[in-house]
Amino acid sequence: MLDAQARFIRHLEKTGLLHRAIEFLPSDEEIAERKIRGAAMTSPELAVLLAYSKMWLSDQLVDSDLPDDPWVATALARYFPASLSQRFGHLLPRHPLRREIIATHVLNSMLNRVGITFVHRLIEATGAQPAQVVRAYLLARESFGHVATWQGIEALDNKVPDQVQFEMLTELDRLTLRGTRWFLRSKRLNEPMAQTIARYVPAVDTVAAKLLDEAHPATREPIDRLARPWSNAGAPAELARRVASSEVLVSALDVAELAEQSRQPLERVAHVHIAVGERLGLSKMRALIAALPSDNYWQGLAKGSLTDDLANLQRLLTAEALQHATSDDAGRTIAAWEQGERAALARAQRLLQELADAKAADLAMLSVALRELRNLA
Repeated sequence: MLDAQARFIRHLEKTGLLHRAIEFLPSDEEIAERKIRGAAMTSPELAVLLAYSKMWLSDQLVDSDLPDDPWVATALARYFPASLSQRFGHLLPRHPLRREIIATHVLNSMLNRVGITFVHRLIEATGAQPAQVVRAYLLARESFGHVATWQGIEALDNKVPDQVQFEMLTELDRLTLRGTRWFLRSKRLNEPMAQTIARYVPAVDTVAAKLLDEAHPATREPIDRLARPWSNAGAPAELARRVASSEVLVSALDVAELAEQSRQPLERVAHVHIAVGERLGLSKMRALIAALPSDNYWQGLAKGSLTDDLANLQRLLTAEALQHATSDDAGRTIAAWEQGERAALARAQRLLQELADAKAADLAMLSVALRELRNLA
């Protein structure tokens, strides 16, 4: 995280919020030396940076419309003791520090989960405003049911090795990042949050509860391979599989949108979406993208862009396949789509098979493969 932390420090300096020397934070030269040595920022340095991150974001949120959203505003009641909220709940909306309290509560729960540079990284990657990133994060957290999953992992303290919990939380972090990026690009971002959450939770639950069990082994195998060591170490099998399904769960957001646009049942759309990925071997391509190096800011941006492009492409191809739907049978829908795209599919599948056979793929190879897949859309 050194690159991201260094960029955030420079951002705080440029905006006049931080004097690096006064706070005993390392210079850019020292950070570069630490990176060469494989060293990180110290705990006291991170504590200072965390404090500045919260102060910076608090000002941004207070000045935004986020605290006015009714769903976000429920944080006000949770901030106070339950007995106080019960007796004087009708007075809380008149509290003179209402917006500041909501911002503080939301930011503490967020940054303590996703880290110091999460918001700044997404601002740089997407051009979004800080309050938009926080809104998108909350939508992703609720849509994926993260709170219950986090609590399930934390309940494994002293029951499984620390490394198992760390790996599971890291996998959830990836899902959170991708979900937040998805919402930042969604037209639903500025709609009432309760309404948006209610729209996407059923899609995630449908994919998690049923469709994964019915998916092709090519879809299930990477999930089972990731979850198996965790469950063998003592994590509940259902929890381990839920976390390991992150790559598929993020696609549930696209499934919900496609179901609404095509006016077709959510379950059928999910089946078609998964089947399109299976026909083209997109899970293997995602794994190759994930294996690309991300040692610096630009490499991380490139990986994120490729991942987003691949997800968007699968969504476009699914929308096209759904246009061939002549019955409720997802298999027939896919067969009709394949018939109409036979030549382009064969060419794309040959290229992707060659990519899959390679011992390692670089950015150029994956970019060419994505361009070839775009010819199908």
